[in-house]
Amino acid sequence: MHLIVETLFTVILVLYYLIESIVWTFLPNSWRYKDVQNQTVLITGAGSGLGRLLAFRFAKLGCATVLWDIDSKGNAKTAAEIKQRYNSECLTYTVDLSSKESIYETANKVKEDIGEINILINNAGIVTGKKFMECQDALIEKTFQVNTSAHFWTTKAFLPRMLKLNHGHIVNIASAAGLTGVTGLADYCASKFAVVGFTESLSMELTSLEKTGVKTTVVCPYYIDTGMFKGVKTKFPEILPIVTPEHAVDRMMDGILSNKSEVWIPRSLYVLLSVKGLLPTKCQALLSQFFGISNCMDEFVGRE
Repeated sequence: MHLIVETLFTVILVLYYLIESIVWTFLPNSWRYKDVQNQTVLITGAGSGLGRLLAFRFAKLGCATVLWDIDSKGNAKTAAEIKQRYNSECLTYTVDLSSKESIYETANKVKEDIGEINILINNAGIVTGKKFMECQDALIEKTFQVNTSAHFWTTKAFLPRMLKLNHGHIVNIASAAGLTGVTGLADYCASKFAVVGFTESLSMELTSLEKTGVKTTVVCPYYIDTGMFKGVKTKFPEILPIVTPEHAVDRMMDGILSNKSEVWIPRSLYVLLSVKGLLPTKCQALLSQFFGISNCMDEFVGRE
């Protein structure tokens, strides 16, 4: 009898959540934006690209910002612009995100200097852009250290306080390459697949702990024109565009402020990747070739 009741209750909730999701699809996310004013946001890779733009957006919303980057000059430039534009609190730290010791040591400094972190954005990432057998072992290890392991160590450092308060947000910037394989990105894809899995698993744990006030968001963008993937090509820019950093950050902020669990950029990925699971492997390979996924990295140059 208990199993029957549990089954009926689950079916009812599934239907309710489906209807809720459909309704929100046609309503602006801004209706459910949360207030982040006076909260503290830590952003890794804040010295350039998306990290810098995200720092500007949160500072504009009245947040104190904590900027982490191995590039101390770029980090200082971001902080100077924040203070000039928004006159808000901003602290910078030079961190080697490939080093667990550096991450934990800097996290302890942050706790001493500013206290709790309300929103953690794991944004920093690197890419080698080499075919698997051409990629040196040291580069593969570095890719996983920065793109994956660092997310574990930063989250371990700041999540305990969030759990205690039942308030906080962990944002992991992954990639569309964390949802499907791409030629020439074996190490990068694997590192980003891991981020997607880590975020999903963490979300499940938070639910089981009934920590509903601690949110997670994983962001999976296609190529963004930040220089990191300089040289990549897209065969069908109308369907899979190389998006501008500003548009990408618009979508990211929209997802974070509305507590979305997943944000895929561009929106066409929701359709293309949903089809992936329904097709045989040979069909997937054929479509990957047709859409140019198999050779989009052929002219990759990247950032120095």
